[in-house]
Amino acid sequence: MGILYAIVTALVLVVTTTAMHYEGLRLTYRYILGMSGSGRRKILAAILIVFWIHLLEIGLYAIAYWFADKWIDIGSFAGSHVFEPLSYFYFSAETFTTLGLGDIYPIGPLRLLASIEPINGLLLLGWSASFSYYLMQRCWDEERTASR
Repeated sequence: MGILYAIVTALVLVVTTTAMHYEGLRLTYRYILGMSGSGRRKILAAILIVFWIHLLEIGLYAIAYWFADKWIDIGSFAGSHVFEPLSYFYFSAETFTTLGLGDIYPIGPLRLLASIEPINGLLLLGWSASFSYYLMQRCWDEERTASR
């Protein structure tokens, strides 16, 4: 039964973070288009907003790990001597970004969730990179057009 919970949790998180990312990038784009000022300022604002979107997505996974560990008991974590609430966020961040230091690792069906998060993280990070590239290209084109 634990594996079924892990699969459902993973699917819900992938769908939720993808929807969050889409809406976050859409709103960021609209905000940046309405901004006045230089391209540098726009790009900096966009990067900071996208960074916060990723932190929210990592936080969502961290909450899921905490809930799965403490409430529905479909696994646990090992490796770190002191496991505190911030450890879930730390583990989620290193998993989302595929850093994977290994100082904290999941046991039981949570391993499935921890194997889906980096796939989701890579896709969302890549999406953010292409969004940033597009936005930079647009800002550079605007500056080039304005300087003529």
